[in-house]
Amino acid sequence: MTLTAVERLAEFVAGADVPDEGRAAACGAVQDTIGVMLAGSAEPVASILRRTALAEVAEGPASLFGTPHTTSATWAALVNGTAAHALDFDDMCWTSMAHPSAPLVAAGMAVAESIGASGRRVLEGYVVGFEIEAALGRAMNPSHYEQGWHCTSTIGTIGAAAAAARVMGLGPEATGRALAIAASEASGLKENFGTMVKPLHAGLAARNGVLAALLARHGLTASRRAIDGPQGLLVAMLGGDGDLEAPLSALGHRWEIVDEGITVKLYPSCAGTHPTIDTLIDLRRELDLGPDDIAAVDVGVDAVMPTVLIHDRPTSGLEAKFSLHFCAAASLAHGRVGMDVFEVSGLQDPVVQGLIPRVTMRVDDALIGASPPLTHARIKVTLSDGRTLERAVSGARGYPDRPASREERDGKFLECAARCVSPAAAARALDYLKTLDTSPDTKLGALLIPPA
Repeated sequence: MTLTAVERLAEFVAGADVPDEGRAAACGAVQDTIGVMLAGSAEPVASILRRTALAEVAEGPASLFGTPHTTSATWAALVNGTAAHALDFDDMCWTSMAHPSAPLVAAGMAVAESIGASGRRVLEGYVVGFEIEAALGRAMNPSHYEQGWHCTSTIGTIGAAAAAARVMGLGPEATGRALAIAASEASGLKENFGTMVKPLHAGLAARNGVLAALLARHGLTASRRAIDGPQGLLVAMLGGDGDLEAPLSALGHRWEIVDEGITVKLYPSCAGTHPTIDTLIDLRRELDLGPDDIAAVDVGVDAVMPTVLIHDRPTSGLEAKFSLHFCAAASLAHGRVGMDVFEVSGLQDPVVQGLIPRVTMRVDDALIGASPPLTHARIKVTLSDGRTLERAVSGARGYPDRPASREERDGKFLECAARCVSPAAAARALDYLKTLDTSPDTKLGALLIPPA
């Protein structure tokens, strides 16, 4: 009998021998994600989720990181996954076109705490979930993303189910059922970008992944054709079968996390804004430009970018994260784009507001079809004295080919954690996370309780 996509994916998830390099990359991703999760735990969306969770399940085996509270594995995955994506500061994968780590880490840690799994098991779960997402991304994108689906939530749900199943130690048959259940849970619409629902997508992916694995462990059945069947995931979310054969055949032979890597964000905004932010910060520094020197900024982008950066005149910090106009203006106004830029005072900054109308975003025919989407820009800055400055840019700092340094990654973690816990607690957690691969447990929550 020919194996279905679900069965082939399940065999990989349950039995893959994860390489050392993959676990090392995952360890860095977990560090980055716990940091942004702590920073995001202070955001209103995380507070809403936390209050809801504790009203339902006031205690349990899994931590709500950055708080003294615990709850069930599913609620912890939902709350922590949402917090990790609340600032849009979490990492990216350009193959899956998703923020992989928020759901993968939230799901893996919630399950690990619940059953007492080791740090190594968490990292293995992360890697197999990441590889599943990449395989689906190669088959489905960019069409899936362009149709309005948010891959962090859709593809991320299946990745989170894979991670949870691996941490639980499920065999191939039960893992297949978990993946098939997750295929029916997958959802998430880009129309909600710029609202609290966008980070909720990551939390839902984590929660649904854990739930799928739990249900599969207890015997819930599902279709073995849930992904590649005539009415399966590919047809329903892609409008066609998609070519999964090559990505499936590569699983276990080629490791996406090692070969292509993860993009670590150095700015807390949509990754599509980062090439422009990088370029404008550099130009401002190189030429000592001030706001009065800027007459106009024209940014040429690919055809996908306007479907993501949908707010040209943002009225909230969440909208501003999906506004190229705002991010460009903030870059020129301050020479930096940090978490504070998207707070109320930063949003209302008169210098930034004065620069926003000078920024234009348009689709550049030369960038249509650029691969991967959201990574290219052609920038033209017109100065008040009539001079023009032009830059063609691909990628940004933090991308795999321009990776963040260890100092930048550690500094980001400590800065993010400082929004929630003491410097001493942040330092202890950072030390712990660096040795996660050899840790016999995942007792991280106790290190991350804020001062009373």
